This record gives sequence, structure tokens and C-alpha cells, in this order.
Amino acid sequence: MGAIMLQGTGSDVGKSVLVAGLCRALVRRGYRVRPFKPQNMSNNAAVTVDGGEIGRAQALQAMAAGVEPHSDMNPVLLKPQADHTSQLIVHGRVRGTLGGGNFRQARGQLLSDVMTSFHRLRAQCDIVVVEGAGSPAEINLRAGDIANMGFARAADVPVILVGDINRGGVIASIVGTRTVIDPGDAAMIRGFLINKFRGDPALFEDGYRQIESLSGWRGFGVIPWLPAAARLPSEDAVVLEKRERPDGARFVIACPILPRISNFDDLDPFRTEPEVELVMVPPGSPIPAEASLIVLPGSKTTIADMQALRAQGWDIDILAHHRHGGAVLGICGGYQMLGRRIADPHGIEGPPAAIDGLGLLDIETALSGGKTLQQVSGRALDAAFTGYEMHMGRTSGPDGARPFAHLDRGRPDGATSPDGRVMGTYVHGLFASTPLRKAFLARWNLSSSEQDHNAAVHAALDDIAAQMEAHVDMPALIALAQKGA
Repeated sequence: MGAIMLQGTGSDVGKSVLVAGLCRALVRRGYRVRPFKPQNMSNNAAVTVDGGEIGRAQALQAMAAGVEPHSDMNPVLLKPQADHTSQLIVHGRVRGTLGGGNFRQARGQLLSDVMTSFHRLRAQCDIVVVEGAGSPAEINLRAGDIANMGFARAADVPVILVGDINRGGVIASIVGTRTVIDPGDAAMIRGFLINKFRGDPALFEDGYRQIESLSGWRGFGVIPWLPAAARLPSEDAVVLEKRERPDGARFVIACPILPRISNFDDLDPFRTEPEVELVMVPPGSPIPAEASLIVLPGSKTTIADMQALRAQGWDIDILAHHRHGGAVLGICGGYQMLGRRIADPHGIEGPPAAIDGLGLLDIETALSGGKTLQQVSGRALDAAFTGYEMHMGRTSGPDGARPFAHLDRGRPDGATSPDGRVMGTYVHGLFASTPLRKAFLARWNLSSSEQDHNAAVHAALDDIAAQMEAHVDMPALIALAQKGA
């Protein structure tokens, strides 16, 4: 069975989106496809069908391929923590913690885990579409690499190099990659793609041919700027600071961008609601006074983010907002922050510590026990929803007697304050469920578009696949994948 790998001249050149688009384009051509990323670093994760966790970008790519996300699609996931360490997830399960000092040694030992997952996927499909991480030009990281050329050479998978013309210097970035990498690595690269082109591609024809001449690699196409990509969940928190006020919006939801924010796409479904403005509040900015609802998002390290929240003065904003009648919602780590106290006696997130929460809910959290990873469904506000749990810790207290939701089999989830204005839940992704989102907005007499969020994401993937069909030499790409390196 075949495979093809997209690597980039740098981070954020659009690899994740192109892999998703390529998966969807191949599926539309009748191929059985699986996405794969050997190593990812992200606090935005998804629960898999086998009860593990992978990067959300790979879950989106699985959606594009028409299959359930599986831990084999991202066998090594690093989740950064507050003390310059990362939680190591292998095959969907926590294996330990890595610091800067032992990361390089450890990652080389993970190659066998990566290859095991890759071979399992390859046996299930016609083509595996692989996404690299960062850039192969980071030659200082080449020893022990499992994310780019280390994997490509071990698995004998041909590589297409993606360059971002929108950021400038695309000729130098592609040709320069050829110059600095090892000749054996360069031999794995069979061509390049130009991504994020604005304007008339004919104007870049000379540059395109010069890249071919100087690099010795053939071009596979020039992909235009893809507006549909903005309708996909983002894996990168950098994009969160963009603010666009929809016409007719009269309800502001504000969400502070915490240093270790996770699963921030929980709020994406509100972006398409005509009466809602979603404001992601960057560090250094106050929470807007016009907010009607403040949402505290998920966090990879709750205690450290609670400290950061106070350092920003956001605790003062939140408490003042509540005193003046505003509503507050906490999701996962944000739910824990709403309570009276958070304790980490065993040092799960870092050194053993405890911290006072905001005290808006009469609950306390102890970070102990195993990690909860499961897909769930249930009802809240008399509306059905589906979602997933991904958290450490156990939360209890009097306000838990008023759960936010009831999961299937009657298990209560979350808590609600006596006046109903403070709510907390451990469930991620629940607002993608149209009935719940509609019921939630109805609390403020807001109408809902009732747009099916997943259908909108599928439509965006179809649009991107169509652009790839129009601008990429798909037959040549498929032939390369089937022939192998």
C-alpha cells in the first residue's frame, strides 16, 4: 500500500490543512485513506475511538478521510506543561514526562512506536497521508528525528515540501532547504507545493521554474489562498487573537487566552451564530466590560494557568463581571478554576502544589487518579449533546448537587451555582451539538442559526479538496505515493 508525506519549509505553512484536503480529495476519488503524524506537539487534543488521545489536527484529518480517529494516527503526542516539560503520550496513553534535557535521547527511542502505528495504518488502506512537524531544515534537530526525515527514511516514504508564499521568501526557503539538509534526506524529497498564493498564478511562473531549476525538484502545483480553511478548527492558538464582529451581534462571549489553553475549538460553533461575537482575550488586555458571558477554557496545567489568570488581573474582571449579573462558564480546567481550591498533592502537573480558585462554585478539585479519556453523550438544559472528556482530577462539593449535565447512564457532570449564573462542565465539544447550542443561547433570548457545525466543517473540507483537485497534479502525486520512494 502507498504513502506520501508533506513536510514544510517551516511551521504554520499550512501542512495540516493540506493533509486534510488531500485526504478528502483522495477519498472522493475512491481511495481508502488514513492520516498520520509521527510526532505532534499540541495541547489541543481529541479522544479516539480506542480510548486514547491524539492531536486535534489528526482528528480533523480522520474526519476528512471518513474514518474514526485512532491513536495510531498520532502515535507520539507531546503536551507542553508549565515548567518547561511536556507530558508524553504514546499510542494515546500517558507514558511519562519529558524535559528539554532528555527529549532528544527519548525521541529516538520512540521510533519503533511510530513505525508500529504506521505499519498498522498502512495495512488498512490504499494511501497513508503523512504530515511532518516543523521543518527538515532544522538540521540542529536532525539527530534522533522521528517527525520529518528520520521517519521518512525509516519508512521509505516520498516527501513533498510545502512552502508558504504568503509570508515571503518562498524561493529561498525551498532552495535553502535543499542546500542545508543531508543529501540522503534531500533524495527523499520528490517535489514541492506552493501554498497560500494570492492573485494570478501566472505571475509566479518564472519563480516556480527557478525553484525547479535551483532545487532539482519538480513542482506539483500552486495552491491559492483557501478561505475555507478559516471554517476549520485550528490547532494553533496564535490565530485566536483575531477579532471580527459579526453584523447584528448583540451578545459578547469573552474567553481569556491562558498560557496553556487547550481544546479552544470548543467555542468554534459560536463563531457562526449571527447574534454572537466571540472575543478571545489576549494577555495584556482586560476582559471586555460588554461581555455577557465569560468562558474559562480547558487548560493543560490548571494551577499554573490559575496563577497566570491572576497575574493578568483577569480574576478581578471575572469577579466584577459576576457581581454585576454576568454569567460564567468553565470547561474542564476552567471548571476547576471556578471552585474554591485546586490541589495537586502528587505533582501530576508539576511540583506538588495547591491554589485557591475563583470561589464562584462551591467545589474543590484534587488532581489525582488516572486520566479520564472517553467519548460521551447526554443531556443538558433539556437538550441532547455528544462530546468527550479528557481530564485529570476529581471534583466534588455542594454545587455538584446541581449538575450542569447528565451523561448517559445517569452519571452527573459538572456543577451549577444556586442562582444558575455560574456553570462548569468536564465535557469538551458539546456546543457542536445544535440542540444544546440552541438551548444554551435561548437562556439569553437569543436565536440560533441551528447550523450543523460538523456539516459546515465537512463542507469546508470539500471546498479545500476541490481546490487541490484544480491546482495540484493529483495523478502524479498519487502515482508517487503508490510507487513509493
